[in-house]
Amino acid sequence: MNLYYSQPMKKVKLPVTVEPYRTAQQRLAYNTLVDASLLKRITEATAGKPSDAKVSISFGKDSQGLVVIEGSVSLEVNLECQRCRNSFTQSCEAEFRYSPVKNDSAAEDLPDVYEPIELDTNGEINPISFIEDEVIVNLPLVALHPEGDCPVNPNEMTFGEIEPADKQPNPFAALSELKRK
Repeated sequence: MNLYYSQPMKKVKLPVTVEPYRTAQQRLAYNTLVDASLLKRITEATAGKPSDAKVSISFGKDSQGLVVIEGSVSLEVNLECQRCRNSFTQSCEAEFRYSPVKNDSAAEDLPDVYEPIELDTNGEINPISFIEDEVIVNLPLVALHPEGDCPVNPNEMTFGEIEPADKQPNPFAALSELKRK
């Protein structure tokens, strides 16, 4: 039995903002779908509109009394293959574990297992914002189809030829002549 997240997860809409300290005292958990239209930054960072995101977020306190926000997100994103320039769909999953902080000095005191999440001026956080952050960080740096699915054969790719550099005089040649004297 999990002592820190005792309430069952409910299928409810994710609030626009959450006050993490109060929510952690209540040990609330959300298990919901976030509509793709709310994931604007993911749409801008990928090659089109993603699928709805399956999100699970739990608020609670750890054994040290720190407020903990942990959960996961999974969705399908459209990416552009950098080999063939065709669009393809890739699943993206991320797990996260945050602890809210009020300033940078408080972030330095957090244990390494938690990522700091800064509160806004009202002491709240925007869950959609950190969900988007997690997905964007987990996108591949270079989007490529799996080799078997890509119409471009990587063995037949050419990258051009490097032209030889012009022979330039050695700037230290004059010093070597002085050394001989």
